[in-house]
Amino acid sequence: MRVALTGAGGRLGRALVTAMAASPALEAIPWSRPDYDLDDPTAAERLVDAERPDLVVHAAAWTDVDGCARDPILAQRRNGDAAAEMARACVVHGVNLVLISTNEVFDGARTDGVGYDRFDDPNPINPYGVGKLAGETAAWQAFAAEGAPKLAIVRTAWLFGPPGDDFPSKILAAAERADAAGEPLRVVADEMGSPTYAPDLAEALVALLEAGVPRGIHHVVNGDVASRAGWAAEVLRLAGRSTRIEPIALADWPRASTPPAWAVLAPTPLPGGRTMRGWREALAAYLSPASVAGAPR
Repeated sequence: MRVALTGAGGRLGRALVTAMAASPALEAIPWSRPDYDLDDPTAAERLVDAERPDLVVHAAAWTDVDGCARDPILAQRRNGDAAAEMARACVVHGVNLVLISTNEVFDGARTDGVGYDRFDDPNPINPYGVGKLAGETAAWQAFAAEGAPKLAIVRTAWLFGPPGDDFPSKILAAAERADAAGEPLRVVADEMGSPTYAPDLAEALVALLEAGVPRGIHHVVNGDVASRAGWAAEVLRLAGRSTRIEPIALADWPRASTPPAWAVLAPTPLPGGRTMRGWREALAAYLSPASVAGAPR
């Protein structure tokens, strides 16, 4: 299967290129800037028409959630309109589509301790989530015609992993600053989510593709739940740091965006009923001693 991949230079894109290289059933066609640019309304049709892949994984997105809040029009362009253009191009040329989406299509208001199921109604509360949901909706509309190719939407959350500049790397850098200043590290304790390791997500996506691109919505995240403060504490423990964490409320951490307080996704079983390992095990694999010593800042 020839699989075109948008955002091939990003965190998930890089992991997917690596994972697909290990699959005898998949051939990756990486698309990234300048050839594929979210700001170019002609890019999707031009590339799909020229390459004629069997499937597109649309992983490209503007994932700067605070940036999206500061410029919601650009967020809609990059996360909503670009996905709609890709969906329409795929339908026109008979190409299957896997659209990568996010936990932030949900409002995070539930208080029952249960992760959002793929059948729960979305209700985004920030421009990033609004744009991603617009992309989902446009894709459903494009693929609604009889005889249309397959569409799968894969939602994930709190992605971390190479090449760094992620939550664990930022926590390690912030811990150094806090220790140098003799201060505690302030981390939000009432924002809950599903930390997900990009290489694990990539392997799960490969399993879905090899199984024939199951239609519908899939929630693909590492197992278990974490608060930001709990995640940070585990990062510091694995790194052997004794930095003291001061838990604070989400309302006390000023930022441009309003994230969902309960950002937990209930994982959809993968082919064969398999589930992904817990986030702590994945984090330990990421922050091995060698990785921590040279952790990107």
